[in-house]
Amino acid sequence: MNPFIYKLTIPERDAVPILISVPHCGILFPDSIKDQYKSELIAAPDDTDWFVDELYNFAPDLGATMIAANYSRWVVDLNRDPKSKPLYTDGRIITALCPATDFLGNPLYKDSRKEVSDAEVQQRVDLYYKPYHNEIVKQLDRLKNKFGKVLLWDCHSIRQVVPTIQKDKFPDLILGDSDETSASIDLINSTLNNLRSSSYSVSHNHPFKGGYITRQYGKPNINQHALQLEMSKVHYMDDTETRFDITRANKMRELLKKALRELIAKLQ
Repeated sequence: MNPFIYKLTIPERDAVPILISVPHCGILFPDSIKDQYKSELIAAPDDTDWFVDELYNFAPDLGATMIAANYSRWVVDLNRDPKSKPLYTDGRIITALCPATDFLGNPLYKDSRKEVSDAEVQQRVDLYYKPYHNEIVKQLDRLKNKFGKVLLWDCHSIRQVVPTIQKDKFPDLILGDSDETSASIDLINSTLNNLRSSSYSVSHNHPFKGGYITRQYGKPNINQHALQLEMSKVHYMDDTETRFDITRANKMRELLKKALRELIAKLQ
């Protein structure tokens, strides 16, 4: 375990075969490169999945193992292909493995570089990307060896409107399963039924079908499943999408607990 790269929480008892991953909640920048960024941007990195780790703080009480990133996705994006293979080809802006701009195309670095050098990318992959993914593999293997099957639940959030991805507001909740290939149909349908039982609007595989983590680790043919849940930030943050809102968060938590408890029952 590397506590500087990520935070790992393993329940002390009543463990279940679920690994919760939060790859975009980190806000730290390594001292070795921090001065290269525009200070006003990294003071509150806008593309962060703010407070998602806090939103899911109930997960260990359910028996789920949880891993959450400490470093910002602007250092290296843990949910991108390590070879920078694009996740989508529909014209939307897709930030790089080591982004040089934010989602709106604004330069992140003081020198307004258009890309991070290959050597720097490789160094960040070695230092920050691989440890997170190695831990995912380790925990998935541990849980699958113990229970015979395992589910990775990858957690994300996004502003209601990001015009460089799509012009319209996003649905409240978006379940991604790589076009029904990263998890069994039974687990997918169970999750969709629970999400749709709520007052939130729900979409399936559009406009997000799961990032690299979901696509890489979802292998239902060997009893290793993966689902990605994207949500609009206003459903656990305030209207400015800058502050945690405990009332909204608790409402969302009840739905998440309901969905995860049913998945636990199916997996066990």
